[in-house]
Amino acid sequence: MTGVREVVVGYDGSDFSMQALEWAMDEAELGGLPLRVAHAWRWPYGEAGEEAKLHLRKAAEHVLYHGADCARACSTLADVATDLYEGAAAERLVALSERALLIVVGSRGMGALARTVLGSVAGYVAAHARCPVIVVRGPGPIPVPRERGAVVLGMSGDTSDGVIEFAFREARIRRLKLTAVHAGRLQPLAHEVRIAMNAVEDGMLERLGPWRVAYPGVAVRACFAAASAKDLLVDASREASLMVVGGAREHGRLGSTCRWVLQHGLCPVAVVPAGWESPLRGAPMSSDSDASGDARVFKG
Repeated sequence: MTGVREVVVGYDGSDFSMQALEWAMDEAELGGLPLRVAHAWRWPYGEAGEEAKLHLRKAAEHVLYHGADCARACSTLADVATDLYEGAAAERLVALSERALLIVVGSRGMGALARTVLGSVAGYVAAHARCPVIVVRGPGPIPVPRERGAVVLGMSGDTSDGVIEFAFREARIRRLKLTAVHAGRLQPLAHEVRIAMNAVEDGMLERLGPWRVAYPGVAVRACFAAASAKDLLVDASREASLMVVGGAREHGRLGSTCRWVLQHGLCPVAVVPAGWESPLRGAPMSSDSDASGDARVFKG
């Protein structure tokens, strides 16, 4: 695929989609990328005349252009495009993911029930998109807290290169530290627990070695915990700016840990599909320093 990759945000005028728009604007500005605001509509009442549908289309256009106008007015972006689609929002966003660098969606939209923690659109897109998807949960990027949390990378024995690459790039463009966390079980003697944990964390840092070289300004922390992955990731999300996890290994089938984090995480969650390779790997950035201005590697 050729052409400039873009950030795509699903927007329906809800508070949740406004949070997604804020995050997507940040992503596009920090990465020097174009932004596309997408909105889908469809007639929900059975057979109808073209005039009735036209009124609904006009309302959809109003919603879409409001989102695009907000992006232009509240950012320095020069390239903000729109996408109006008649049909299912989830299917359209998945189609746009073929040429996107990133899809950003709110945790749920206008049509979701109040009790629904994760909307059907967000869940479907996270499971089926061909590029990383950020589901914006929590307060979003604005206002920026005084103490910004790290980008948290959920690691396992088979974490793909694409997941790691995405986490490092997010940490770099946002000038945040990166905390890699891994959950598991240890059965050494009591006095050897810390030795065993250190060995696991050393292995994690070794696995991250190529990206520590490629992103020297990102301060990296490795942390192993004898806990369930679901509990560890949700707990880590309390202080994180972004949680990064691996996505579907079979098209449309997210793992139980990924689904749990999407349902219960307390910060925005990035789902990176298996086999994804960043088209921007090695791309120059305006700055390669982290929030503290140094490049440190530490554990524990």
